Amino acid sequence: MIEQTQLFDCQSKNLTQKLTFYSSLEKLNRACSNCDRCSLSQKRQQVVIGRGDLQPDIAIVGESPGKQEDKTGQPFVGESGMFLLKMLKAVQLDSSVYFTNIIRCRPPDNRKPSAEEIKACKPYLIDELRLIEPKIIICAGATAVAGLTGKRESITSLRGKWLDLEGTAVMPIFHPAYLLRNPSLEKDSPKWQTWQDLIAVKLRLEQTLKF
Repeated sequence: MIEQTQLFDCQSKNLTQKLTFYSSLEKLNRACSNCDRCSLSQKRQQVVIGRGDLQPDIAIVGESPGKQEDKTGQPFVGESGMFLLKMLKAVQLDSSVYFTNIIRCRPPDNRKPSAEEIKACKPYLIDELRLIEPKIIICAGATAVAGLTGKRESITSLRGKWLDLEGTAVMPIFHPAYLLRNPSLEKDSPKWQTWQDLIAVKLRLEQTLKF
C-alpha cells in the first residue's frame, strides 16, 4: 500500500511543491486540471488524468501524454497505448487496470519531460497511487521508472527485475512505442522480453490474489 512519503521526500528535497493528501481521486483530478506548477501548463490542450479501474490489480505508469492524449485528456489512448492494451489482453491482464503517467501535460514535440517537470507533477502521482492502491505497478520505459522509483539505469538493465515502491511490487518494461519500432518476435528481442515480463506480472498477481 502506498501510504508513506519517505521515498518521495528523499528524492525531492529541493522541491517547493509539497505532497497533499487528497481525500478522493475526484479532488485530486480537479487540482490537476487547475495546475500551473510548471510551464507545460501554458501549452497543453488538456490535463491528462488517469483512467481505468479505480481499485485496480495493476497500475500502468507511462512517461508523458502524447498528441492523442493531449487531445482527449486520457492516457494511453494513442497507438502505443493501444498496442500495450493488446499485449495485456493477450496475457489476460486487462480486466483490472489503471493507466496514468509520470506527468500530466504533453511536452512540446513529445520530448522527454525535464527533471523539474517531473518533480512538479510527482506529488500528484504519489497520491494517485495511494488512493487507488494497485497490487502491482508496471512502469513503461526508463523515464517512468526513474521518475517513480529513482532508478536511473537503462531500461535494458532494469526490465524484468522486480523493484519495490514502499511495499508495492514494480515491474519495469520497455515502452510500447519502442516495441512498435522493434516488431521482431524472435527470442530475446525487446517484444519477446516484454512478453516474459508480462507473464511474470501475471504469475505474481495470481500469487498475490491467493492471499
